[in-house]
Amino acid sequence: MRERLQKLLSACGVGSRREMERYILDGRVQVNGKTAHLGQSADLTVDLVEVDGQAVRPPERTACLMLYKPRGYVTTLSDERGRRSVAELVKEFNLRVWPVGRLDMDSEGLLLMTNDGGLTQRLTHPSHQVEKEYETWVMGDLEIGLQRLKRPMCLDGYPLRPARVRHLRDGEGGVHVLSVVIHEGRNRQVRRMCGQAGLTVVRLKRIREGKLQLDRALRPGQWRELTAEELVLLKNAGK
Repeated sequence: MRERLQKLLSACGVGSRREMERYILDGRVQVNGKTAHLGQSADLTVDLVEVDGQAVRPPERTACLMLYKPRGYVTTLSDERGRRSVAELVKEFNLRVWPVGRLDMDSEGLLLMTNDGGLTQRLTHPSHQVEKEYETWVMGDLEIGLQRLKRPMCLDGYPLRPARVRHLRDGEGGVHVLSVVIHEGRNRQVRRMCGQAGLTVVRLKRIREGKLQLDRALRPGQWRELTAEELVLLKNAGK
């Protein structure tokens, strides 16, 4: 069956659909010896599809990992500035996987890594509005900050759904710990929302995506494959 190239390449574990669009635009994809273009379709049963001169084949199996991303790692497969990438943390896994969504360099916690293009699309496409929960350590006027965080906000001109915010506990030195639940995944969203509310984030940890909770047994930098039950939770996320 013929499929759009970016969807086909993603399903084969080469990368996310967005990454594959960039590959096509950069001329790194060929179909039957000719440079591919956006909007083109192919069928691996009859067409030779290559990326950087290497033939593309369907993955032997799909996989999804739960990684406890530590602070100090970028959420990419490689980094032109030489910073440490989450790909280094899962390099011993026997299949190529990519990060689902983003978690900024200074943040930690639950990060999914997969070679399943369909799952990536379900979890990251705005139409599904999959919940993400963050344990958030902040400083500032908590009463005013909570009021502002619960109101509608905009980032880059984009209206956000109101966050669900709870005060969990107080720490030392004027630090307050909040639970912040959002539905979008815009760049540094929780940090920027807190900034608009007059709060400074000193630590940010993602603890849930959909109904999938971060495994408390994992230490920063550790990962494991998801169970069958956890995969069902993810595939039903956003429904």
